[in-house]
Amino acid sequence: MPETTSTTSPVPVPGSAADVVRTWDARADHYLRLFRDELESKPFDLEALDAFAGRVVPGGRVYDAGCGPCGHVTQFLADRGLDVLGIDLSPRCVALARRERPDCRFAVQDQRTITEPLDGLVAYYSLHDQPRAGLPATLASWAAALRPGGRLLVVAKEGTNDGVVDDPLGSDLQVYWAEFTEYELRRAAGNASFRVDTCTVREAYENEIPTRRIYLAATRAA
Repeated sequence: MPETTSTTSPVPVPGSAADVVRTWDARADHYLRLFRDELESKPFDLEALDAFAGRVVPGGRVYDAGCGPCGHVTQFLADRGLDVLGIDLSPRCVALARRERPDCRFAVQDQRTITEPLDGLVAYYSLHDQPRAGLPATLASWAAALRPGGRLLVVAKEGTNDGVVDDPLGSDLQVYWAEFTEYELRRAAGNASFRVDTCTVREAYENEIPTRRIYLAATRAA
């Protein structure tokens, strides 16, 4: 009998770039419906983002790393006079963000391979799709991209989960889900030549996943 060749694409390795694209392309529209206006009910987050924007040099070049389909963080920073680009691995997320925020700029790009010189970078819940073991390399790549004195803001959910779970956002997918401790974030930032300025933990708001949030603000050392 003649040999047959399967046309079924292999399932990407959980937590890989291909896996991030697969899962986020599939749930981007669902996420947009849930979180399009989330900042309106999160005063702590607004204060943290506003403080970050105030520390970046006026008109500085900033990346919103892992911008997702809402583009709300990109919009917030652009409204404060910064030169912002929202980046995401998921083409569907980028397409939706462009539709939602037509006055802002977005591009398909891996947050782990940034090479453009930056004055600031925000990672607003964008670390959860990759294994915790990749945190040091990601922080090191951000440090390499940021100019000395450049500002970093990382927002992440607190915990020790690190693996495939049922989607906490309520889709029917299984997704990679990583959480971090304050110590892990501080250590990775310090090892990557960042000076940690503040690291604050808050409880979840009533309408959020019941997990504490960590807000780490740091400066790229000379």
